[in-house]
Amino acid sequence: MVSKNQIKLITSLQHKKYRNEHQLFIAEGVKVIQELLQSNIVLEHLFETESIFESVLPSQKTLIKEVDMKRISVLTSPSSCLAIFKIPKAKIIEDKGLIVVLDDIRDPGNLGTIIRLCDWFGVKQLVCSKETVDVYNPKVIQATMGSITRVNLVYLDIQDFIAQTSLPVFGTFMDGKNIYKEVLPTEGVLIFGNEANGISTSVEKIIKNRIAIPRFGDIQQTESLNVATATAICLSEFRRNF
Repeated sequence: MVSKNQIKLITSLQHKKYRNEHQLFIAEGVKVIQELLQSNIVLEHLFETESIFESVLPSQKTLIKEVDMKRISVLTSPSSCLAIFKIPKAKIIEDKGLIVVLDDIRDPGNLGTIIRLCDWFGVKQLVCSKETVDVYNPKVIQATMGSITRVNLVYLDIQDFIAQTSLPVFGTFMDGKNIYKEVLPTEGVLIFGNEANGISTSVEKIIKNRIAIPRFGDIQQTESLNVATATAICLSEFRRNF
């Protein structure tokens, strides 16, 4: 049975303020929870409607009814399991490899998908502006499908980060050079901007390499690509000769 205090805690963790206060976050679904359990992220407690994770100590899990799972779940169709994990300490960003930078990404689904893309393309470091959606938002965690355990994500001042890196810096713009015709390095910083406004003006001013994904449609009236889609295309090009 899930207690009133547990329900109160779990529902509060849907909000960034209380995630920061308790240093906890929630995850739902067998796939996501399994990935988190196999990582270095520490389990606080697990709630299940049926016995799924035999490796979890009895003292760390509670069997609950489906009606109670509906009360604590953030999903429209609740999963059979929900877990509370401790937020790990952020690691430093190493100045090497291919690093993705997100400037004010607001949609949780976009951030989660980009984390999965980084995992797929072997990008181990992801820098986010402080205005970017919280990685421990339940919707972000859900969208990562466990890839959050293999990508080091850090929130930093992007301008300071760019000023300090020794790597070549690339920004994605509508008027940039055709990415398919550029010779791209195996190491570098690749910046993507806000869903509606693109890369902020202050950051744009210090980007030396402007690249673009060209439009091929006859009418060419599409204003822009979804940021996660653009990330997939750009990472594919950067990894082409890796």
